[in-house]
Amino acid sequence: MRGVVFDGKAVQVVDDLEIRDPGPGEVMVAIGAAGLCHSDLSVIDGTIPFPSPVVLGHEGAGVVEAVGAGVTHVGPGDHVSLSTIANCGACAQCGRGRPTMCRKAIGMPGQPFSRRGGEPLYQFASNSTFAERTIVKAVQAVKIPNDIPLTSAALIGCGVVTGVGAALNRAKVGLGDTVVVIGTGGIGLNVIQGARIAGASAIVAVDSNPAKEAVARQFGATHFLPSAADADAVRAILPTGADHAFECVGKTALIRQAIDLLDRHGQAVLLGVPAATAEASFLVSSMYLDKSILGCRYGSSRPQRDIALYAELYREGRLLLDELVTETYPVEDFAKAADDAHHGRVARGVLTF
Repeated sequence: MRGVVFDGKAVQVVDDLEIRDPGPGEVMVAIGAAGLCHSDLSVIDGTIPFPSPVVLGHEGAGVVEAVGAGVTHVGPGDHVSLSTIANCGACAQCGRGRPTMCRKAIGMPGQPFSRRGGEPLYQFASNSTFAERTIVKAVQAVKIPNDIPLTSAALIGCGVVTGVGAALNRAKVGLGDTVVVIGTGGIGLNVIQGARIAGASAIVAVDSNPAKEAVARQFGATHFLPSAADADAVRAILPTGADHAFECVGKTALIRQAIDLLDRHGQAVLLGVPAATAEASFLVSSMYLDKSILGCRYGSSRPQRDIALYAELYREGRLLLDELVTETYPVEDFAKAADDAHHGRVARGVLTF
């Protein structure tokens, strides 16, 4: 079968992938569509260290082909959106409703794939959606209505869960709150619409690319600025600062700007992924007015609950998914899709099989 493989030096689309059968508690999914996220590019450029060779992709949707023993909530023929959180469901963090903090959910990649001839390949983010078929834990397969296009449903399991979840679950944006979102790529747009759904009174989108203003406003931004460094421009909109500032780019200078834009009791939420060794600085004295800096993993989500909820919000017309899909590409055009994503030409590019 076809798939996108990174061998530690280069990426290639191969046609000789093989995958084992699902074991107990596992689901085999025929991938219909997979979003290309910057995290995939970060594996390629080394920002996210990951063992290789690896089958890339972690944002996808498809149709269940087979299930292992003990799987009852999905069956062959069901449409599913895939979560990257392969949580165990039994540890203290899972029991407290924090599956994104499960220690068994990260750092232990499996090798369900092989190349013809027997070479094993790692699975990226417990998912590997850049392949015609993948195997996931049952908890990662979330049933969705069959009338949601797979090209749109694919985006729920990463970009939407991360961005919308950051606003609703981690920041808990409230009715009438004020929000600044730095970076209006796939994650930033979903933070914007999460804040809109929550009832924020002002949502200031910040991006150096002026061409992104129209789509930012479509998703719910009330204002658009080319830079968060222009404090006067921000203060003209939010005189006392923002209740919530989200950094969605992954640059330490922008993290500092997000912190500096906060009102009293404000919180900066970090979503962008800088290099693993990157350090950011801020004025400690600025934090003594009950300000907070929050990390956020995967939208602090409960995937089985949240992915199903977002699918329903889409069907009600309250959550935008189709509008996120700027372009679709056959998997053979991965290089073009990656180049478009790298240069910010798309909100989300989606690979199809």
